[in-house]
Amino acid sequence: MVKTAVLVSGGGTNLQAILDAMLFGEIKNCEITAVISSSPEAYALTRAKNAGVPAYVVDIKSFPNRRFFTDAIIDKLRDLDIELVVMAGFKYILTSRFTSVFDSRIINIHPSLIPAFCGEGYYDIHVHEKALEYGVKLTGATAHFVTREPDAGPIILQKAVEVREDDTPETLQKRVMEEAEWKILPRAVSLFCEGRLKIEGRVVRILPEKLSK
Repeated sequence: MVKTAVLVSGGGTNLQAILDAMLFGEIKNCEITAVISSSPEAYALTRAKNAGVPAYVVDIKSFPNRRFFTDAIIDKLRDLDIELVVMAGFKYILTSRFTSVFDSRIINIHPSLIPAFCGEGYYDIHVHEKALEYGVKLTGATAHFVTREPDAGPIILQKAVEVREDDTPETLQKRVMEEAEWKILPRAVSLFCEGRLKIEGRVVRILPEKLSK
């Protein structure tokens, strides 16, 4: 079983998608060891408690800068012997030490079809505002490995969502979550834990199940 930690900052809807997928046996060879929140007020902590998953707070307000905050996150993950880190609605960009220590072992979900509407400053509702401003007809979500550059890591899975003419940022955000994020993030976690992801440069190969060993 791959010891997995989920990093959160807010409501935890993507965390809930992972927990539900675990409950229904859709994620294989995975143990959700911890939920770690950047805020003591995050509702994601309640979701973790309800699921019986140990929850921890590394409060960003307790640290003078991003470096100390990053180091505290790394220390907690190491203390728990975490093998896979899943960033599910985690709002903060950590230092390059984080991606170095957990190289090719961090998965993030982003609410667009990368490389569109991604990178620093593109998060949460802002992504959908920009998509609507640009007039795209398709958007979606991307599960990818995390590297030093925000939203630039190798892509694991993507799922498209149609943009409707009467969409607002809020309606589009809700549909992208329901139709894309909540489906591909648990799938990406399972593929990693099954040992079925092989990174070749920028390309992530998904190995057949029978060849995963």
